[in-house]
Amino acid sequence: MTAGPATPLPPAYGELFARHAEIGALEECSAILSWDQSVTMPPAGAAARGEQFAALSAATHRLAADPAIGTLLDRAEADEVSSLPAEHAANLMLMRRLHTRRVALPERLVADLARASTACETTWRGARANSDFAAILPALSELVGLTREAAARLADATGLAPYDALMDGFQPGMRTDRIAPLFDELERFLPQLIAARLAAQARATPPLQPRGPFPIAVQRQLARRLAEVVGVDFNAARLDESAHPFSGGTPDDVRITVRYREDDFAQALLAVVHESGHALYQRNLPPLLRRQPAGDAAGMAVHESQSLTVEMQACRGDGFLGWLAPVLADAFGADPAFDAANLVKLWREVRRGFIRVEADELTYPLHVILRFRLETALIAGELEPAGLPRAWNAGFAALFGTPPPDDARGCLQDIHWYTGSFGYFPAYTLGAIAAAQLFQAATVSDPAIAAGLARGDFRPLEAWNRTHVHAHGAMLDLDGVIRAATGRGLEIAPFRQHLLCRYGET
Repeated sequence: MTAGPATPLPPAYGELFARHAEIGALEECSAILSWDQSVTMPPAGAAARGEQFAALSAATHRLAADPAIGTLLDRAEADEVSSLPAEHAANLMLMRRLHTRRVALPERLVADLARASTACETTWRGARANSDFAAILPALSELVGLTREAAARLADATGLAPYDALMDGFQPGMRTDRIAPLFDELERFLPQLIAARLAAQARATPPLQPRGPFPIAVQRQLARRLAEVVGVDFNAARLDESAHPFSGGTPDDVRITVRYREDDFAQALLAVVHESGHALYQRNLPPLLRRQPAGDAAGMAVHESQSLTVEMQACRGDGFLGWLAPVLADAFGADPAFDAANLVKLWREVRRGFIRVEADELTYPLHVILRFRLETALIAGELEPAGLPRAWNAGFAALFGTPPPDDARGCLQDIHWYTGSFGYFPAYTLGAIAAAQLFQAATVSDPAIAAGLARGDFRPLEAWNRTHVHAHGAMLDLDGVIRAATGRGLEIAPFRQHLLCRYGET
C-alpha cells in the first residue's frame, strides 16, 4: 500500500514529490523485470530484455533529468525548505543529490549501460558455467568502458574521485580514504585469527557431517518456514530460485531467491535467512515516503547490516541454533549431526575456500578486500579487463595462500561486475562491521532479543531494527544510522570483539 503526504505540501516541493513518485514507480518496474530476468526469463529473451531495460532506463532518466526538476529544486530550496517537516526537508536534500547525479549522465549513456549490462550478464552465465573468461571478455570490456565514462562524468558533477562517485551510488557518504584504513586493519588481524582458528580445528574432533541427500521439496518447505520465522510476510513476498540468491522487488512486493543442492541443505537455508533480513528492511521502509528518495534504503552497506544481523549475528548464534536443531531433525530425519552443539561447530568452521558466497565470517572480508582492490584498479584504468584473471589469481594467492584452480572459482564467480555494479563490494564488509555494532547495541538494550532467538522468535529483534534502522529510510547515511542506534559512528571494535568471542578460543 502506498501512502502520500498526510498534509498539503508547498507547491514546488509538492510537484517534486509527485514527479519522484512517478520516477519511483518506473524504478519499481525495472526491479520486477530484473527479478524476472534472473528467475523466469528464457535464454532467448535476453536481447529483447536488453532493449526493454534500455527503453525503461532512458524513459526514467528523461523524467529524472528534466530541467524543470532543477527549477523546482531551486524554488523549493529558496522558499519552502524552512517550512517543511524534517523528513520532507531530508527528502528535498536527497532529491538534489540524485538530480546532480542524474543530469551528469546523458540519456544515451544510460541506455547503453542498461543494454550492455543485460548482454554481459547473459553471457556471464554461460562463461561461468564453462569457466571460459575469453567468452565474456568482449562484453565485459564494453561494460567497463561505459562504466568508466559514467564514473568520470559523475566525478565531474560531484567533485569525487571516479571510483568514489560510483561507490556513492551504492552507499552514500562512503569514500576510499575511509574504507581503505578499515580494510587494512582487518587485513592486519584476520590472518592471525584465521590461522589460530584453523590450528584449533585441527586439534579438535571435527564436526559430524549431516547425511544426505536432502530432498529439494523438503528444503523448499523449510526455507519458507524459516523466512516466516524471521518475519517475512508472504502476502507481500515471494520465494523463488535463481543462480545467484538475492532479495529485490519493492516494499509491497518483495522477491527473495535462493538456490538448492540435494547434497547441501545449509547453503539454501543460510541464504534464505540472509535474504529475509534484506526483505524485512525493504518491507519496513517509511510508508509515507514510498517511492521518494528519503523512503529508500540508506545504502547497500546498511542493507547488508540487516541481512547479516539476521544471518550471522542471530541465526548462527548458540540460542537460535538450539531452537533450529530439532527443526532440522524433524525435516530431514534423526541424525546426530543435527545436535545443537554439532551445528555450532559445523556452521562456524573456518576454511580458506575459493568462493565468496560460501565463505565463513573470518575469511569473508578477505574476499571483499580483493574485489575492492581490483575494481578500484579497473575503474582507474590501472587494470584492463583482459588482465583480470591474472590479477585475481595473484591477489587471491597473496591473501589466501594459493590461487583458484580455474576462473569459475576465480574472477567469474560473482555476478556484480558483469551487471556493471562496480563500487558495490565494500558494502558487504561494511555491513558486517555495522551488523556487529548494531546487534551488540540491540541485545544490550533489550534482553528479550536473545531470549526470543532461543525460542525461534524474531519479533523483539525486528521491532528493534524497525525502530532504530528501518524507520529512518535514507534520511540518515550509514554513519548517521549507526550513531542514532548506538551513540557512536561506525567502528571496527565491536566486529573484532564479535569475531574474537566466536572464533578466538584455542
